[in-house]
Amino acid sequence: MLLPTLLSEISSHDLELAETLIGVLRFMLIFVAARTLAEVLVRFELPTILGELLAGVLIGASGLHLLVPPETQVQLSGAFSEVVSGLSHVPVDEIPLLYNESFGALQAVATLGLYSLLFLTGLESELEELMAVGAQAFSVAVVGVVLPFALGTLGLMAIFHIDAIPAIFAGASMTATSIGITASVFGELGYLRTREGQIVIGAAVLDDILGIVILAIVVSLGAGGSLEIGPIVQLVVAAVLFVVVALLLSQKAAPAFDWMIDQLKAPGAKLIGSYLLLAVSCFVASAIGLEAALGAFAAGLIASTSKHRHEIQAAVTPIVGLFATVFFVLVGAGMDLSVINPSDPGARSALVVAAFLFVVAIIGKVAAGWAIFSKEKTNKLVVGLGMMPRGEVGLIFLGLGTASGLLSPGLEAAILLMVIGTTFLAPVLLRIVLKDKPPEDGNQVPDEFAADPLAGAS
Repeated sequence: MLLPTLLSEISSHDLELAETLIGVLRFMLIFVAARTLAEVLVRFELPTILGELLAGVLIGASGLHLLVPPETQVQLSGAFSEVVSGLSHVPVDEIPLLYNESFGALQAVATLGLYSLLFLTGLESELEELMAVGAQAFSVAVVGVVLPFALGTLGLMAIFHIDAIPAIFAGASMTATSIGITASVFGELGYLRTREGQIVIGAAVLDDILGIVILAIVVSLGAGGSLEIGPIVQLVVAAVLFVVVALLLSQKAAPAFDWMIDQLKAPGAKLIGSYLLLAVSCFVASAIGLEAALGAFAAGLIASTSKHRHEIQAAVTPIVGLFATVFFVLVGAGMDLSVINPSDPGARSALVVAAFLFVVAIIGKVAAGWAIFSKEKTNKLVVGLGMMPRGEVGLIFLGLGTASGLLSPGLEAAILLMVIGTTFLAPVLLRIVLKDKPPEDGNQVPDEFAADPLAGAS
């Protein structure tokens, strides 16, 4: 570890104790704040991931400065430094240096949480459901991706003069749909097995696939800083082929994967086997120039047809609950909400951008409900509202954009407000529209095509 010369005079025992205390305090702050706010929101039937995000904002760079990623260049809270200094006998002025040096370990945990969450998202993708309402789900998904992406990207470039790559990324962040949130609301209201419910779930699966492909391409382009046609075409082809191969493997490679799992007799075999598949898929994605996040999602798709699927899901879900909490809290902790302070005249432009993204995010998904080309009776408004919440998938997009350095603080905050706004608003509007309107018996799809309520999703 490279530490400044000033720390060389401090005993190694005191340094190790200080680093240990810093790590333990950070985890304590993350989990206490996240669980407290999550418990509050769940009592209002709102997604717990928003509590984790808001916990990060509260204790992070925009709040108490107890959890400050080094890239924010925000000064660590004096109270935090004094507690660690008093217990370790390391001078209080040196605590921020140790804090920044050890922050990479926390970010590694958050990255594991991100990849685990994407793996679980792919694992929960009911590909068979797409066959029941495949054409309708496909048309809804395509419009729900293309419309907000195009309107958001072109609007940011034409109206707000934002550079192409950040604008494309912001547009991509509006393509996702949270399967977990929508399925949870439909399940509570008894609409999960309806035609509308299955169209939304199927379209949300396709949204995730299309959105993550777009995300992988944009992040790769951002790393190269180029919008030349050749690299774009190459990345698009590579991403599409990668997902197609993953979908084919989900149908053909399940027996081989199951055989490997069956050969492992030590405790935790299914979890270890799943994370081995996750690591290989992330490695292959990175090796061909794509974002590792796409590999994590693809690994989940491959495992989704395994005979051990439910056991794998049961094993992975607690890991996601633990490490993804760190990811979401860090996303919130890195947000600089001072850039959208209404009392600051210089910050009002960011608020205008946030309002624009929010409106486009709503219009793009609600309009997708009218992309159903079928003579069967379908409540298109319900489908559109069901596609609206961005939830954990939108936050994944935001987190990757923040980590890759593609976004300005103002655009980060605008995307954050869009994600929060759509995630809060969609369940409320669905409950209003569907209140006292039980689904018609004739509008149910067969049980074998019905989705699970995704109880394990955030």
